[in-house]
Amino acid sequence: MAPLFFACDGVADGDEIVLSGAEGRHAAVVRRLRPGERVDVGDGAGLIAECVVAGAPSGRDGLRLSVKNRRVVPRPEPVVTVVQAIPKGDRGELAVEEMTEVGVDRIVPWAAERSVPVWRDERGVTRWRATAREAAKQARRAWIPEVTAAASTAGVAGFLDQAALAILLDPDASRPLAAVIPPAAGDLVVVVGPEGGITEQETAAFLAAGATAYRLGPTVLRASTAGAVTAALLLSRTARWA
Repeated sequence: MAPLFFACDGVADGDEIVLSGAEGRHAAVVRRLRPGERVDVGDGAGLIAECVVAGAPSGRDGLRLSVKNRRVVPRPEPVVTVVQAIPKGDRGELAVEEMTEVGVDRIVPWAAERSVPVWRDERGVTRWRATAREAAKQARRAWIPEVTAAASTAGVAGFLDQAALAILLDPDASRPLAAVIPPAAGDLVVVVGPEGGITEQETAAFLAAGATAYRLGPTVLRASTAGAVTAALLLSRTARWA
């Protein structure tokens, strides 16, 4: 059985890591880890410390972990970015959770013209980042996906302009996504529109920035699931899933 996986700062140095705060309480109280049990701790940026539980820290909750080995997991290639139009309700967090588990590396919330929710502060981004962090731990990912600030249509066009492959999901497109061969390296960017669809002006801006429209399949998926399905299909054709 694979060891439990936790995320925290301070993984880089020393022979011992103190797992405190919410992570420490979860390990000590919920998981009831005992001395001698194996755990892995990651910093979310590729560094993993392979540890053994040593005991409880003096005077506070959590666990002391004895570091046995450290290893660095290179950032995977190609880098998969999904531009996710902000969906209504909790479907945004669902989309982030699924995309993180699949292997998406960057998630860009997009304030599309037909997006129902309007983010007026940072709370939406904060929720998405917290969701990505928790999903990355569950999936044992060495790299926690980046969740950027909400982007405008012009900002999304900037991502597309720099991509090695830029895909605009469109159920009416003539090209099937099944025919796409992803690049071995570079940025692979996918745009997922809102429930109400992408406007003609948005489509024109994205195509002008270098995107190509593809249809995902014979059915129309929800905005909250299309990104994860697309990423899985593309990743299955890369060395990342070999």
